[in-house]
Amino acid sequence: MRDLSKFTPEQLAEIVFSVGTEYEFNEIAWDIFLFQYRYNAVYREFCDHLGKISDVSEIPYLPVEVYKSERVITGSSSWERVFQSSGTSGMEFSRHFLVSEAVYLKSFRSCFRIFFGEPAHQCILGLLPSYLEREGSSLVYMVDGLIRESSDTDSGFFLHDTRGLTGILRRKRDAGVPVVLFGVTFALLDLAEKNPIDFPSLIIIETGGMKGRREEMIREELHGLLKNAFGTERIYSEYGMTELLSQAYSMGDGIFSSPPWMKVKVRDLQDPITMLPEGRSGAINVIDLANVYSCSFLATQDIGKLHPGGGFEVLGRTDASDIRGCSLLFA
Repeated sequence: MRDLSKFTPEQLAEIVFSVGTEYEFNEIAWDIFLFQYRYNAVYREFCDHLGKISDVSEIPYLPVEVYKSERVITGSSSWERVFQSSGTSGMEFSRHFLVSEAVYLKSFRSCFRIFFGEPAHQCILGLLPSYLEREGSSLVYMVDGLIRESSDTDSGFFLHDTRGLTGILRRKRDAGVPVVLFGVTFALLDLAEKNPIDFPSLIIIETGGMKGRREEMIREELHGLLKNAFGTERIYSEYGMTELLSQAYSMGDGIFSSPPWMKVKVRDLQDPITMLPEGRSGAINVIDLANVYSCSFLATQDIGKLHPGGGFEVLGRTDASDIRGCSLLFA
């Protein structure tokens, strides 16, 4: 058992992102739980209501709604940045107080390399108008970080200039340059309708819903429209949220996979302490070891089910929850 308070953020990042086996994951998760229970007053109060926790299988999952009303910080009284969730007017917003930018940078860069390769060798584009039009988006921070990693001078963000974006896509296609396009759903549909382009090797990663700009669509219909417009065989998806510092990705089949330091479980809607086996639908819990300075054990309002091999599917949201900017499509 390690006292994580004695480690620097850089040292903690090395510990978190070096996890390989199930045993290592559980060992680090238990160390992080003890660290967060001791140095996070919000999480400790929540845990104390549930009684004694004696092993990793009993670790409580903090409801993500707490991020709307409380400052969820572990081991620090200061922070380097505050991320705020997206939403429509009148909604409450979650706030994630980022104690260490170094940990988040390490998380999303390492995750991207696992799923998509080296960003330095790709053109990274962001079509994220609803996120760029507000402050505090963790998604914009992530995509901006990947753009800075890219050696392609055309890498960058686009707000409404779909013609300019299409021109870059056409040049990269003709030059054989690999391109990754992160896009919010409604903006990708606008691009598909106004400036379709046949680009079979284009990697399109849709990152979220319609933000009130269009009617919601089922995933199969949405991806069918995008594949037809761009001549691609698959559309990728990202599962992330303000309260998490890690992301899961779907490689085009609607089944999300997590990096080694992130694990998804599914809880019973009627009995939140009970975890469900593969194939059973329930609410999604996430263990994100990268959240070492906030809370690594979160109960979301997303509905999903586990698949063999550790993948998971997102099916919707619980009735009482807000429709937010997690990468979520209703099936």
